Amino acid sequence: MESRLAVSLSLVLLLHLSIFVSPAASEFGQFCDAGVGYGGSECGVPEGSSKILIKGGTVVNAHLQEVADVYVEDGKIVAVKPNIKVGDDVTVLDATGKYVMPGGIDPHTHLAMDFMGTQTLDDFFSGQAAALAGGTTMHIDFALPVKGSLIAGIEAYEKKASISCMDYGFHMAITKWDDDVSREMEVMVNEKGINSFKFFMAYKGALMINDELLLQGFQKCKSLGALAMVHAENGDAVFEGQNRMIELGITGPEGHALSRPAVLEGEATARAIRLASFVNTPLYVVHVMSIDAMEEIAKARQSGQRVIGEPVVSGLVLDDSKLWDPDFITAAKYVMSPPIRAAGHDKALQAALSTGILQLVGTDHCAFNSTQKALGIDDFRKIPNGVNGIEERMHLVWDTMVESGKISVSDYVRITSTECARIFNIYPRKGAILVGSDADIIILNPNSSFEISAKSHHSRSDTNVFDGKRGKGKVEVTIAGGRIVWINGELKVAPGSGKYVKMPPFSYLFQGMDKADAEYLRSLRAPVKREIISTV
Repeated sequence: MESRLAVSLSLVLLLHLSIFVSPAASEFGQFCDAGVGYGGSECGVPEGSSKILIKGGTVVNAHLQEVADVYVEDGKIVAVKPNIKVGDDVTVLDATGKYVMPGGIDPHTHLAMDFMGTQTLDDFFSGQAAALAGGTTMHIDFALPVKGSLIAGIEAYEKKASISCMDYGFHMAITKWDDDVSREMEVMVNEKGINSFKFFMAYKGALMINDELLLQGFQKCKSLGALAMVHAENGDAVFEGQNRMIELGITGPEGHALSRPAVLEGEATARAIRLASFVNTPLYVVHVMSIDAMEEIAKARQSGQRVIGEPVVSGLVLDDSKLWDPDFITAAKYVMSPPIRAAGHDKALQAALSTGILQLVGTDHCAFNSTQKALGIDDFRKIPNGVNGIEERMHLVWDTMVESGKISVSDYVRITSTECARIFNIYPRKGAILVGSDADIIILNPNSSFEISAKSHHSRSDTNVFDGKRGKGKVEVTIAGGRIVWINGELKVAPGSGKYVKMPPFSYLFQGMDKADAEYLRSLRAPVKREIISTV
């Protein structure tokens, strides 16, 4: 008891002594004012030649693998063929014995997000710099409304993203429903280039919406050709589970996992799938963390329903054992929602990913430091939910899925880049090594090794849930927008150099939906024409 009290007092003191620096005032956020970024690049102007030749590598797309050269000029891929000849003004990279692949696209991040009384530590510069060091060249972040307003929300996120150093897009969250929100969804799609909306079935009293609003939102998404996304947990049951744990005296990080078991994720996933079927609109389930949720997605897809399942890297490679660590800070860093599950769920999710039940891998990168996590020292409900992953995803997926023989190299490209580009309707501009595609490229050496460490990562957090993990397959070069931004273990990026990517509606997931609706109407055999019999 005394040791517990001593830890509590020391962490409370740490909370009071620590200075929370907002991203706008952070070291990274000030790079634009100072005119420099990583590697001495000037603000908005990354260093390096705009002409690059990648020679002799194995070029890998989701559909094809070939030995070829890749020539890049002015941010675009100009040629993909053997033995390309160039002049002396071209930077030449030797990729012999290595893989040349599309840069990763992370479909699920939370940068500079206000959440649970604090803000995620990585902003649109530090988070993106970390991504580039790990081989990800684009991400799609979740913009949150401001006081329910989507327009105010996107304007706030546009300001946050002004320090970006790589390409990015936005999803938009829906946290309430009225006529104004419905109209603003049209603005998001038609003017802002947003083609996906997220609905929270959890976080009761904050972000959660009920089934009536979920149905209305799904119907609006369908009419706009926008993809409906769900955070699938039964928020009412989670709330009861949290209260139950507190009554039992379970206040530590393990209470987080115990209060929201996999059955509640499975129930909400099933409910969202059935409501999407009722509306006949595609559905995207974010951060699939359990066998329970995965099996619901498998059943729906087997029946022909258009459901996308997104596992995240933490759910693929970790289990929940660390949540029971006697050291609070160690345990608290693993708190996220839905929770990291018990051993066995990870292997099942890997198998589902390898067989196509799940389609792509995100991160849910939502980084908090140990001081922020200590906000919940005496109550797990106050621990900010979130883990890192934006820098580690490409390496861990390669080691876990390719190095182990679970998937092919082409499948790796599909689940880390191409499928995301297709789902969000930006393929083949993104997610491909093809003539005319954006020059977002990585060179991966399958024979090199990596080791993850909180001391050397590029996130601003002082913790890393993958700390100490080692594996094979290392991204040695990252090219973003036609410029070399990561090479020889060094970043060369500048705030303000990233570009916003608009994503048009009506992706391939909507093809044929109108025919299905017409078939449904024909199948009703109604209204029945009945003869009116006079009773006079």
